[in-house]
Amino acid sequence: MFSSELTPKAEKTRTRIRDAAINSFVSRGYADTTIRLIADEAGVSTGSAYYYFPSKTHLVQELYEQVQHEHAQIAAERLGEAIGVVERLRIVFETGLATLEPYRRVAPGFLSAMIAPDSPINPLSRESSPAREVTIGLFRHAVADAEHRLPEDIADRLPEALFVAYLALVLRWTYDDSDDRSRTGRLLDTALRVLTVSLPFTRLPGVRGVVRDLLEQVAGVRP
Repeated sequence: MFSSELTPKAEKTRTRIRDAAINSFVSRGYADTTIRLIADEAGVSTGSAYYYFPSKTHLVQELYEQVQHEHAQIAAERLGEAIGVVERLRIVFETGLATLEPYRRVAPGFLSAMIAPDSPINPLSRESSPAREVTIGLFRHAVADAEHRLPEDIADRLPEALFVAYLALVLRWTYDDSDDRSRTGRLLDTALRVLTVSLPFTRLPGVRGVVRDLLEQVAGVRP
């Protein structure tokens, strides 16, 4: 059921269930959160919870979308201060990790549940496409509004490949036990330095086609 189809009273009930689910995911993790528990904390029947959200997967997608919209809002505020493409990409990556920080304690549990290719809560799944498109759109904005001399076909393909790179960075961040996640920070620094050095070469005819094919293959891991 689409939110726009709900009466104001039903929308409040739906929001209460969603908020209870997100609070439980943050405090208990994915595995220990059940629809019955969510219903109890939202003050509704289990049947009512299932009416608005047919499965726990649907509630995870609500969490995904909330986090990605928060990420987009925070990043957009900082992107207005940056001009260079790599500088703008750094902002997207760093604000993404900062937005995830409140969920870090329970992140391994979510990762275990989402890692299977056919998992509906896999970030690359069809079910996750609304949240995924928010993040890809943020990378697209970072590239399109930057000062750069990238070939148009490279600039068009880069955002979707960057989303896959972002997932890899989140994986490193999830299991990074160094102080202030410094190993993740170093990995990002190194990757962005490589990008800074390599992007100008994409204008060379012999390199451009290879880079275009690589970006297509990286982005192709998603449906």
